Amino acid sequence: MLENEPNTVYLTTMSTTESMDSHQADNCQNYITVIPVEYPRSRVYPQPPEYLVDQYRVGALSTSWCNSSHQTIDLGHVLYVSQRFERDKPHLGTTAVGYGTIGHDTDRDWDRSLHSHTSGSSDATQQSKDGSSAELQSDDQQPAQLIASKPLKMCVYLMSRVVLHMDLEDGVNITVQELVQSILQEEEVGLPRVAANIFTLWMCSSLLEVQLKPHHKPYEICHKWRTLVSQYSAASESSIERDEPVLSFQRNVFFSRRDEEKIKDQKLLDLLYEEARYNILEGRYPCEVPHYIMLGAIQARIELGPYNPQVHTIQYFREHQCKFLPAHVTRSTWSWLRISGKNSPEVRLLEQFKGISTNTPVRKLVRKYLEFCWSLPYYGGAFFQGQVEQPVRGLTSLITHQDIPVLVAINAQGVYIIDDIQCTLLLGLKYEELSWDFAKPSQEDNPDCLPCLFLQFMVLENGTRVSKILQVFSKQAVMMDTLISGFVEEIKQKTTAAYTDEPDRPAYDTSTDSDADTQVPLTMVNRRELPQSCLSNKLSKLTLATFDEDGRCIGQMGSWAFSY
Repeated sequence: MLENEPNTVYLTTMSTTESMDSHQADNCQNYITVIPVEYPRSRVYPQPPEYLVDQYRVGALSTSWCNSSHQTIDLGHVLYVSQRFERDKPHLGTTAVGYGTIGHDTDRDWDRSLHSHTSGSSDATQQSKDGSSAELQSDDQQPAQLIASKPLKMCVYLMSRVVLHMDLEDGVNITVQELVQSILQEEEVGLPRVAANIFTLWMCSSLLEVQLKPHHKPYEICHKWRTLVSQYSAASESSIERDEPVLSFQRNVFFSRRDEEKIKDQKLLDLLYEEARYNILEGRYPCEVPHYIMLGAIQARIELGPYNPQVHTIQYFREHQCKFLPAHVTRSTWSWLRISGKNSPEVRLLEQFKGISTNTPVRKLVRKYLEFCWSLPYYGGAFFQGQVEQPVRGLTSLITHQDIPVLVAINAQGVYIIDDIQCTLLLGLKYEELSWDFAKPSQEDNPDCLPCLFLQFMVLENGTRVSKILQVFSKQAVMMDTLISGFVEEIKQKTTAAYTDEPDRPAYDTSTDSDADTQVPLTMVNRRELPQSCLSNKLSKLTLATFDEDGRCIGQMGSWAFSY
């Protein structure tokens, strides 16, 4: 924290390199800060070494940033343009554009657990009366009165390699709703007002991701971030101390896929593309390898332009394939030899790239990329960290086996358990296929005893209908439970409304037809025809309990064996 900037808040997202023309930079005389920055893609498991984590801390950028006052500083691939931005007056009301139409004010408190830590602006005021400090990504202590009395510097990161650097009057008390409206009013951002329906603010780090509600105050949540991470992650104290939150402008998990497919505005589609691209490269959206190659080629064509045989060689794509393909796809047994076989990722990527017509406009490529992502069942989901037991097979496995780290993707269609190491789907269930429950740990004082999310579903086993139950262990289980409850309640309301409006219409027609249709080629077909597809359920890799139709346990594995 700089001595001359005692009230700077740095709240951040993930990006890739994009050059900015110096002439463009000179024309950015008003409104916002645009910073193309290359940020590392980091996986949750395994954690990178501490020395690698430290060099990418947001604080490393803060010194040169804060020293820039209404000037442009060119630092290679990082470009800083700092401008003054004042909070709008009068105070924005609760009827700002967008929030009423998507049900933000309904009782979907999937992040209700935040309320105990962020009970309102009175917390910060009370701390200032007590003489306590405000800690924001720094160990420096600053009185809350000073923070409240001066403009607050805040950074909001877009997925499109753009950073908004704002000076906010009364920034301590600014809400998510006000901040989103301020972003949409910026001419440099260029987003239509309807974007308030599609995007919102998230507070993210490598340990926790939370979509904020309109009434949340980013400053307060950032101020209490370490407490939240300590409660909702199993990370070590040293990891929590290093963890720094990021305020990012991302897709709203409650925005429907059906409405997204109707979007025509190119700037909105570009921003959605950037977020989808990030999730593809992170392995959060499992696909078959040929699909990853196809998407990587589309991305390369968007970013590199038409194929140039003098530049776009096998050597080029071998050196840059990590920009276009997830890490688990680029890994190869013989990759260290730097030899490219005909089936190597870089050769296949180049061939796909060459096959894209030079006349194809970028907007069509962006649309094609999104159309594929829309067909993925877990598209647009919120991601939670957890772990599941893997089956014990043999004495050696009993000694060496460990839980599998997983991502739990939850969207309006269902719940999806993704292997976070292999980047493959382990279990995918639509809401009509599952029952669920949340359980607190039996020994709440024991740090090794985690809360649990139970998922129950029916399968045919040897011609007999039985139910299976999976346990997902996670400190974030309560958040999963609440988000699932919100989506299920929304489905119930739609079903009730359908019966009221059209009494003769059968209940099964109330589902979104476009969602069901787009999922068929990538879920139902693959599960039937390709049992080993990355989109098929892999029950053999999970530790499950089995119950007959009368509710009797007829099979148990792992920790289930100690329960029956």
